[in-house]
Amino acid sequence: MRVRVDRELCKGAGSCVSIAPKVFQLDDMDKAVVIDPHGESDDIIWEAAESCPFDAVILEDEKSGEWLYP
Repeated sequence: MRVRVDRELCKGAGSCVSIAPKVFQLDDMDKAVVIDPHGESDDIIWEAAESCPFDAVILEDEKSGEWLYP
């Protein structure tokens, strides 16, 4: 699964960082960045993506590129 953050949508709520700190961190602009897309289980990454109030965390199928979330 490919994990990315839409920086235009990210407002720095930090819920993704709280749930999956090995995958996400906030940068100096208080926007989430992916530091290790394989740092947590897929279930934890899904939970982190679903927790984002701005739908800024995007999950894609690594092979097909199909959007899985949101």
